Amino acid sequence: NVFPCNPAFSSGATATATSSSVLNINVGGQSYHLTYQAVAIYPTTRLGRLATSTDRRCQLGLCDDYAAQGDEYFFDRDPAVFQLIYNFYASGVLRVRDELCPHSFLEELSYWGVRLKYTPRCCRICFEERRDELSEQLKVQRELRAQAEAEESEQLFHHMRYATQRWHLWNLMEKPFSSTTAKAMGVASSLFVLISVVALALNTVEEMQQVDKGNEEIHPMLGHVEMLCIAFFTLEYLLRLVSTPDLHQFVHSALNAVDLIAILPFYLQLLLECFSDEDQPRGRGTQHEHDIETVGRVGKVGQVLRIMRLMRIFRILKLARHSTGLRAFGFTLRQCYQQVGCLFLFIAMGIFAFSAMVYTVEHDVSSTNFTSIPHAWWWAAVSISTVGYGDMCPETHLGRLFAFLCIAFGIILNGMPISILYNKFSDYYSKLKAYEYTAIRKDRGKVDFTRRAMKKISECCGDRDNTNDAKSKGSL
Repeated sequence: NVFPCNPAFSSGATATATSSSVLNINVGGQSYHLTYQAVAIYPTTRLGRLATSTDRRCQLGLCDDYAAQGDEYFFDRDPAVFQLIYNFYASGVLRVRDELCPHSFLEELSYWGVRLKYTPRCCRICFEERRDELSEQLKVQRELRAQAEAEESEQLFHHMRYATQRWHLWNLMEKPFSSTTAKAMGVASSLFVLISVVALALNTVEEMQQVDKGNEEIHPMLGHVEMLCIAFFTLEYLLRLVSTPDLHQFVHSALNAVDLIAILPFYLQLLLECFSDEDQPRGRGTQHEHDIETVGRVGKVGQVLRIMRLMRIFRILKLARHSTGLRAFGFTLRQCYQQVGCLFLFIAMGIFAFSAMVYTVEHDVSSTNFTSIPHAWWWAAVSISTVGYGDMCPETHLGRLFAFLCIAFGIILNGMPISILYNKFSDYYSKLKAYEYTAIRKDRGKVDFTRRAMKKISECCGDRDNTNDAKSKGSL
């Protein structure tokens, strides 16, 4: 492994004051020999600086150890990676092995000062693909683990007032398997969500509504049930807000945002109703003008109230806090936003293209519904989605051909992302379940149900023995 050459460096490089023209290196217990001239070609690398430096202290600072007897520099690094770097100094080309970890390989390259640009283009493309894939997988695993486990630990509460109480309250609200009370709290939260959704649906049934004969206002019979659920949701949200050690993370949490959206419409509705009742017509004018103004104002408030009532349906999203499948579905959409965005882009392009085609051949037909391209957007949308309501259909042969092409385009387009989304969803779901199972077992270990059961059994057996002893003494 010795390359004979003149120890004098070309291009003005300074020769190291050694008696040998060979640089002796020991990496991880394996010896390597390189000529000073081969190493000095790359003066920015670690070995290049070692060979070209005249400061002995600087040379010793570049290695882990040095043996003066054999003039050998020792490095406590991975010899498998250095074999590639050794070949790079010998040939000028940096090769990459598929079995090496990309992160570990980049760390070794950073230590030795060798840049990735010296690799061939084909190897560099494959390596960057594996590096990006590994980084994406690590990112996904971190986010999945963050969803499955509460990141807050007991140490974060030490600097806070009432640290012990807030720590127990946090476990009660966020870790359902930390205690029996926390498990009951999680079950109660799920039940209140289901009761709230059922009550919201039944309140729209006419038989479940009461009409006030005085002002003809409609009052749902299950309104008190809904108010009770809102009170529970509000208490739950406030307890989480009080117990959290990191307010910034709490505000940016998606699950906490869903909790806020679930209770906010109810209070906004109460606020609007209060203002609408207190807002009486003022100023000059006839009674008829005041009535018209009041009707207009009430109509606008009524539209806002309808929107507020509609937003109550978002309470069902609170089940995502207790459902692994819903969290995995949301996580899949968040991770696959590029594929989903491309899908919507292609759908929009298809709608614009086919609506313009059909309008061009159908707008001259008498009694046609394709009076403009915007009117044809609805037909193109339901055709691409393969729903096909049939309320608008082309009459000409060319229009029917365009309709067939639109439907075929929709079938192909809708089938493309299904496999990608499903595979990622199943993968994320299985990983999330595994992380949750690990966290549950860790939390359950704090409760020690086995010891509690043995204690109960011993107490029962002890009571039975005491009873038998009492009976035997009574018989004597």
